[in-house]
Amino acid sequence: MIKDNPLINKTILQMKFARIIIILSNRLNVSQSKALRIFYSTRVYKYMCDLQFHLHNMSDEYCADEVMLELENA
Repeated sequence: MIKDNPLINKTILQMKFARIIIILSNRLNVSQSKALRIFYSTRVYKYMCDLQFHLHNMSDEYCADEVMLELENA
């Protein structure tokens, strides 16, 4: 799903996902496995994978905030 782009390393992006999942797990008081499932079902995740939106350049906290907003508005 992640488009090839020489400017970003897929491993670094995966590490960013992991940090966001940990933040979500703590904020939602759920297991990391559940936070992973939640994160992967969001538009935020889809936009982060589509590098044209540049969401991957935002901080982990910002991305977690966006997920939380998406969940609140669902």
